[in-house]
Amino acid sequence: MHLTASGWRHSEPDSALRASTSVSTPPDVGELFDDHARDLYRYLARRVGPSAAEDLLGRTFLTAVEQIERFDPARGHPRAWLFGIAARLIQRHHRDEARQLAAYARLPLTAATDLDTVTIAARADAAAQRGRLIEALRAMADDDREVLLLYAWADLSYAEIAQALDVPVGTVRSRLHRARRQVRAHLSLVDLPPERPSHELLG
Repeated sequence: MHLTASGWRHSEPDSALRASTSVSTPPDVGELFDDHARDLYRYLARRVGPSAAEDLLGRTFLTAVEQIERFDPARGHPRAWLFGIAARLIQRHHRDEARQLAAYARLPLTAATDLDTVTIAARADAAAQRGRLIEALRAMADDDREVLLLYAWADLSYAEIAQALDVPVGTVRSRLHRARRQVRAHLSLVDLPPERPSHELLG
């Protein structure tokens, strides 16, 4: 898979090569790119913007090439390992993430000069809710925010997040619970569904 002017062009994985690869053999980085580059790019773009995302995507796979011999299949799937690399690169790229979130909060809504009053009001409400959500993200500890965004934006499971960040699953659960409580407080919601409560809110 590679990025072109018209978007992502997908290359089918080589199933014969995949079938011949033992679980103890380091994964092929080319196959990893074909399988996971799209999801990684989407996540990176939401975290650092499209331009920086292309650079960090390349650096993610460069790091994967350099560290491929250190990957342990017994610890989990390569997808979580790649997101762990990406998460560390994001931290280096943008240590002060609060500034980026503040910039996102200032993005203007679509021009609404010819929209009806109801639509304009709905968009204003959405903007206010987005602002509260951004404030919730800014107020979170970095570790809690990373867990929430890997869960809501990268769609990683608890186990995959634990592998990506090299922490116990119990730590992932406690950080996510804490992050959810902050989102509830800032959005003034009484309750949120127990599974993926922030998926739509952060989308």
